[in-house]
Amino acid sequence: MSPVKPTVLDRFHTGELGFMVTSVRNSIHEALERELAPFELTTPQYVVLNCLAKGWGRTLSDFCRVLAYDSGAMTRLLDRIVAKGFIRRVENEADRRSYLIELTVQGQAALPQALAAAEVAMQRLLAGFSEGDAETLHKLLSRLLVNAAAD
Repeated sequence: MSPVKPTVLDRFHTGELGFMVTSVRNSIHEALERELAPFELTTPQYVVLNCLAKGWGRTLSDFCRVLAYDSGAMTRLLDRIVAKGFIRRVENEADRRSYLIELTVQGQAALPQALAAAEVAMQRLLAGFSEGDAETLHKLLSRLLVNAAAD
């Protein structure tokens, strides 16, 4: 009698899913870094600009959650983006202890090029995927994130 072949779920339980997701995350990061390099933007800097443009965050804590950074690391990242002239800190009328982040005119002007560069990276990573494949991937990853958030 031959041994029972482990199922995909069995392999995921032993860490393969985490390894695969980490490898995909690293590949996305590297692809974005290559495409964003001509604009002197790093992937985390791009994420901040993109989040601002999409209305997904305006505070230090918002960006800490998105990038899984501690407040010190996020402050240093924001300082570098401020130094490039892409964002500025403005007073938070609702909470005087904090500030809000907003895109500058220069940041708004740089954003379309950065978005186009990110699109090139994503198209390369999704080469050979049908629209249905991409939609299924999105749904499955979204479900995984919902499950992870429920813990």
